[in-house]
Amino acid sequence: MRVVTLAGGVGGAKLVDGLAHCLSAEDLCVIVNIGDDFEHLGLKICPDLDTVCYTLAGLANPETGWGREGETWRCLENLERLGGSTWFRLGDSDLATHLERTRLLKEGASLSQVTERFCKMLGVGVKVLPASNDLTPTWVKTDIGVLPFQEYFVQRQCQPVVRGFHFENVENAIPAPGVVDAIREAELVLIAPSNPWVSIDSILCIAGIREAIRGKVTIAVSPIISGQAVRGPAAKMYSEMGIQPSALAVAQHYAGLLSGLVIDLVDEAQEADIYQLGIKVLVTDTWMRSVNERNQLAKKVLDFGKRWLNEVEEGK
Repeated sequence: MRVVTLAGGVGGAKLVDGLAHCLSAEDLCVIVNIGDDFEHLGLKICPDLDTVCYTLAGLANPETGWGREGETWRCLENLERLGGSTWFRLGDSDLATHLERTRLLKEGASLSQVTERFCKMLGVGVKVLPASNDLTPTWVKTDIGVLPFQEYFVQRQCQPVVRGFHFENVENAIPAPGVVDAIREAELVLIAPSNPWVSIDSILCIAGIREAIRGKVTIAVSPIISGQAVRGPAAKMYSEMGIQPSALAVAQHYAGLLSGLVIDLVDEAQEADIYQLGIKVLVTDTWMRSVNERNQLAKKVLDFGKRWLNEVEEGK
């Protein structure tokens, strides 16, 4: 079964890693958020692409889910001593990724080509694609003004009150090579338990991607459990925009696109309301605290997708 997954952040990377243990590399393609990308210290930083690739390569920091395992911070320590900017933490091993990416981009390579090269060098067989090779930086509309995403997320630690989002230049962006073809060829499209507002919407708003998904069996995993995000500001964003954070709110966010939604056991009471939206529901343990748990969740999500696909075939 050929599967395409839309992902961003640590939760997305964990599910993708679980899927990679359940599927052959040829049957899995990951389309990754690029709205978080930015330039820092003269370097091109792609947080979500790196988190996905590091996780698939077995290099991610198991404590944080982002960055490199066994990281050291000598460069950052010396940068601070010199009065440089250290609010965005770049470890020594991670720094090599950004240095080489920046060099290759300046030589004329596309972000897709750089990502493919890095996957090959890191031993990642799964196809990992940036949503676009064009710049579409996320800006967060807040009570103190419009902020670049990383300033809101890292420097200000998500403290400003969110009013909305803007994806700069998205009207001119096109999907990266292979993105639309991968979706069209997929039997199943998955939306990882990533932040719907800034990790997934930033992918879906690129011309051609949402249209390619329509009509596909599409299943999302809710990033909201018992009204809270497992990590990150998704629940805070929902609340500050006047929406009660819940699995139902996630279903409503993706309404018109989803065939099914996977929700946690603690949210079982919302199942009937989600069904009313025309979305089938799988209720299961969605926590991914260990590698075994992420593998188990991936298997359950794929089985849920297979059941739906079989129903579609039988109904033809």
